[in-house]
Amino acid sequence: MADMMRATVASLLKGIDRYNPENLVTLERYVAIQCEENTYDLEANLAVLKLYQFNPSYYQTPVTMRILLKALTNLPHTDFILCKSLLDGARIDDESVQKVIHLANMLECCQFTAFWANLEEEADLVTDIAGFQDSIRKFVCHVVGISFQTIEKDCLSEQLGNISDADLKMWISKYGWEDKGDSVFITNQEELVKTKKITEKISFDSVAEIMAMNSA
Repeated sequence: MADMMRATVASLLKGIDRYNPENLVTLERYVAIQCEENTYDLEANLAVLKLYQFNPSYYQTPVTMRILLKALTNLPHTDFILCKSLLDGARIDDESVQKVIHLANMLECCQFTAFWANLEEEADLVTDIAGFQDSIRKFVCHVVGISFQTIEKDCLSEQLGNISDADLKMWISKYGWEDKGDSVFITNQEELVKTKKITEKISFDSVAEIMAMNSA
């Protein structure tokens, strides 16, 4: 369904017709399909928010929340910032939208333990978004991969949302990390640091000019 809708939506977004509010019914349905089938189309979602900007009477808070939550599933890309930038002050201050923004802020600050605790309290936010938790875990693993050389296994499990031992083993294997018993070896970060040789070329004329200025 998502693949068929993608082609239909792509045609709707060509030319000036992308700003036709009559397209919102189709576009909003496409957002719902993305949530159901764990697919993602940033351009289409941005078009929805842009149409809401131009046509405030058509604005739908639940659709906006789904778009923002789907944007979080594509971290560390800046999709969430792009989507939020299309909301005016009144929309951003909406209590429901603020809940999503609060989740985003915790992820941005890498406060993963607090994020999972908050998500547990607000579980209804993501009940209709397939694969949301695992998408966030991919982001957590991305951060762990660039931040740690070795991490305690209990800490890693906590950062991933207090997952089971079996699930933890799956994520360790997925990223090619090494299980050391009580800890997990991520990578030798020093090996990832690449030196860069910088060569500056200064012409004789430039040197002569500097020497002349110093002798003046």
